[in-house]
Parts: sequence; structure tokens; C-alpha cells
Amino acid sequence: MTRCFHLQPGSRRLTGLMSIFLGIVLSTAIGKAEELPTGLVKEQPASGRFVKTEKGFMVPYTVAIPGTQVKYSMQPIPAGVVRVGSPGREADRNSSEGPQFEVIVQPFWMGQYEVSWGEYMKYMAMHDIFKDFETHKMRLSLDDHKADVITAPSNLYDPSFTFVNGDEPDLPAVSMSQYAAKQYTKWLSLLTERFYRLPSEAEWEHACRAGTTSAYYFGDDASKLVQHGWFYDNANDSTHPVGKKLPNPWGLYDMHGNVSEWVFDEMLKNGYKQFGGKKLTMEEAIVWPKKLYPRVCRGGNWDQDAKDCRSAARLGSSDDDWRAEDPNFPLSPWWFTSGHALGLGMRIVRPLGEVDAKQRDRYWEAGLDQIAADVEYRIDEEGRGARGFVDSPLPADIEQLRDK
Repeated sequence: MTRCFHLQPGSRRLTGLMSIFLGIVLSTAIGKAEELPTGLVKEQPASGRFVKTEKGFMVPYTVAIPGTQVKYSMQPIPAGVVRVGSPGREADRNSSEGPQFEVIVQPFWMGQYEVSWGEYMKYMAMHDIFKDFETHKMRLSLDDHKADVITAPSNLYDPSFTFVNGDEPDLPAVSMSQYAAKQYTKWLSLLTERFYRLPSEAEWEHACRAGTTSAYYFGDDASKLVQHGWFYDNANDSTHPVGKKLPNPWGLYDMHGNVSEWVFDEMLKNGYKQFGGKKLTMEEAIVWPKKLYPRVCRGGNWDQDAKDCRSAARLGSSDDDWRAEDPNFPLSPWWFTSGHALGLGMRIVRPLGEVDAKQRDRYWEAGLDQIAADVEYRIDEEGRGARGFVDSPLPADIEQLRDK
């Protein structure tokens, strides 16, 4: 039974109940004000890894991709100054790794593991889902959601290239272009309402080194790499499930070997000559690509020697060579088919600080007219690949689609 209280202005009952009401409102408001984003806590944890910041304590977290049971894990990475590149005395160094320079890096979370097929296939599935939305005339208002539109990669015309080393959910996903990797981070960001992106080259090296200055995060002795990564000597010509070797001091697995990982930067012919001896912010240090390739891939892969898996080692992308078996024209903007691309994957980061909408778009979009034009042609003229907008209601709409 519902009770209604009819109160006279100025009555003691009104005063008492209003005090209770205001107290509830105030405590609710304070609770909301104190609510912290995922991975951030107010009090220092009693155990486990954490990073102290002005906003609270960053801690590791594991969450599911919305609408799925597939989980991913993030590790907190502290702010710091990283010396990017290798010193001249380092054994097996390449000239592209110098001259060294310093970068001021702000705190962020980084994927504990390389993005797996289990995770990436959820993004790949958006191709058929977007097509089905069109068929059933659902979620067609793309013009009203322009900022939230992503492209989904075309279905594989020959999976034997992409899955040459298997498609098990715990294997690292490989052979995606940098554009596809960036669209994956946009898809995940819009779904989770947390901002994810690829790392910059400086962020990647900072996270890999974990405060060390040696050739590898575990020291200079390459013979110890077998304990920490999969490379030519122990990989048996294949990728391996993520997280099976020892992690680095900041809890990151497979930073040396298994698959190389995309970062944002273009790889210049003269290495770091334009930055040599300088101290820059992370944004100042990014070499935003002005051409299709080469772009930087970090960490080395299963088909490379130990020297190519060092903390400072760099691999330049080669789109023409890496799409050698692609029979399409224009060549796929989402997929590679050959060479080192079969050992190329990605790892995500999430910055602690706020990022405005314009900067977010720069981290997510094609960044080159040639890539954007190829994407438009493949979708609009050939019907391969798909577009759709992503928001928090998307998983429920997918369930509704399955009921049709």
C-alpha cells in the first residue's frame, strides 16, 4: 500500500522529511561525483600493480567486449621520460634507431596481451551484421551518426592466407592494415564508451622498456629471449597463444616477438634525425604518416631473429609486398596477405587524460586520401566491406536482428 503524506508548510514533519530527502539527494550527488572510471580507484590497493596519479590509482582491469563473453585485459603504465631508440654501442642496432631523443609520456593503460583472434573476430563480424541491418532496414540513419560511423573489413576471400597459423581465439590476430587496426580501436571505444587507440612509437617503447635501458627489458643477453618471447629460434614457424612467456616488469606479455605491433608513426629514411637530442611531448614526437608506407611496426615477430625483437628495433611496413597475393583492385584497405604481415598484429592503449573529439578522430581515421578513397570504392562500388554506426545500444540491436 502506498502512503501519501500531506504536509503543511513550516511543520516539523516537513522539516524533518525534507532534511532526509536533501540528505539522500546530496549523498547521491556525492556518490556520482566520486564515481571513477574503470581502472581507477581512490585508495591505494593493498596488493597487485598500481600507478599513482593525481586522479587516483590506476590499476589493472579485465572487462568483456559489450554483447560478448570475450574479455580483454589492460595494465597501467606510469608517466615518465623514455629515451627512444638505441645507443650507438648497442649490439645489432640499426641506423633507423638513432639518434636517440627523449619523450615525455603521460600515464595510460595498455593491453596486457596482443589483440587476439577472439577479440578481433567480433569486429570482423560487423561486416555481415551491418549488411543485415541494411536488409532489415535497421540502424540506417548514418547521416545522423557521422561521428560514430566505422567501416568493417571485407570478408576474407581466401582465409588460408590470414589463418595460415591458425584462427584459435587465443592466437594473436594478424595481417590487418594499420587503417583496420585504427577502426578496431574506434569500434571498441564507441561500444565501451572508453577511449582506445593504437600507441605512438614513444608510448610503445616506454611500455616495453618498463624503465630499463638495456637491449631487451630483461637485459642485454639475447640467449634469455627464449623465456620471454617467440622468435625465429623457438617459434617453429608460427604464432603462439598470447601470454605463454614471461611478462615484462609492467605486466605486459609478448612485447618481444610473437607478432610485431602497429604504432602510429611513419618510418623516415633518416631515422630520428629530426628529433636527435631533443626532449618532446608524446604528441610532438608522433610522425603522422604522409604516405602509405613505410609505417613503424614494433616488437619483432615469430619469423625474425632475436636482434629484431629488441626494445628499440623497428620494422617498416611495405604495403605492396605485403599485399602480393591480393587479386583485388584496388588492393584491400583492410587486409594484407604476405610476408611479415602474417606476423603483424596490434595492441591497444587507453590514455588516462581527456582527449578532445578532433584528436580522437585523428587517432581513428584513415589519415590519407588514398586510403579513404580505396575504402569508399570498395564499399560503394564493389560492395565489399561495410559501414555502420556504433553506440552502446548496438549489442541489443544485434540481438533483435538475430530474432528476425
